[in-house]
Amino acid sequence: MSPTFRKRTIRFPVTLSVVLMVLNVALMVCWIVLLANSSFWSALTIGTILFVLILVGLVVYLILTIKEIRLNQRQSNFVDSVTHELKSPIASLKLYLETLQLRSVGEEERRRFYHFMMEDVARLDHLINHLLEIGRLDAIVDETVPEQIELEPLLHQCAESACSRYKKPIENVDFDIEPVQMRAGRLALEMIFRNLLDNAVKYGADDLDVMVTAKRIADDRVMVRVADNGPGIPAELRKKVFGLFYRGGNELERKKQGTGLGLYIVQTLVRRMKGRVNVYNRGRDEGSVFIVELPG
Repeated sequence: MSPTFRKRTIRFPVTLSVVLMVLNVALMVCWIVLLANSSFWSALTIGTILFVLILVGLVVYLILTIKEIRLNQRQSNFVDSVTHELKSPIASLKLYLETLQLRSVGEEERRRFYHFMMEDVARLDHLINHLLEIGRLDAIVDETVPEQIELEPLLHQCAESACSRYKKPIENVDFDIEPVQMRAGRLALEMIFRNLLDNAVKYGADDLDVMVTAKRIADDRVMVRVADNGPGIPAELRKKVFGLFYRGGNELERKKQGTGLGLYIVQTLVRRMKGRVNVYNRGRDEGSVFIVELPG
């Protein structure tokens, strides 16, 4: 779906709602004025109440229409993103396999082809896991048996996985982690911090600088802070980024890969664990800071 068509689909229902609201206001005002001049006070009172109710109904209808349109936009972006994420590695795999089938290649080139093919398979595996995780978020929290977990090795493991995926040196990730243990489901914690660190590494600047901090802020409360040096998130978008399918801008014009599911997974799991997650600016010009507080 082209961006122009999307804008038109938004413009028409919104314009129609506004026009209907203006016409309703104009008609009701004229009616109230006529009744007032005729001294029909009981009819005037009833008409005013009806006018307010209709106006409120139209406003609610307009708000719901805009919300529905935005959800449809996010779903469309999601479909575009998943289509691209699926087709790109499949096309790459097909090219390498056809090359291996049609001509003889040297051992070194063959190993290089296998390496690239494994990267494409890993990319597909990551996408499919994301899609599957969405359908079982409640079960992950409810059915996982809590255990005592050391945060430091878990956070190191998540950071190494993200750096390996985006070919960034792990030395660009700094850690300031107090000896903290918490009782929780391991899979849920891994999903929360894997997604946060994946975002930090993916959206960080070329000279990546990620800072991971963890400490106990109360007897039963643990805080983990993940800061990056990426472009940052505008204040008006900081709540929206946790929405299902949300990704800023148009999917076909976006440079970074993704599906708009990672931060939704983070917020859903954190809330199910009776915690909270917030995002702030790291500095004036760049960077985001995600702060997760969990019982533990």
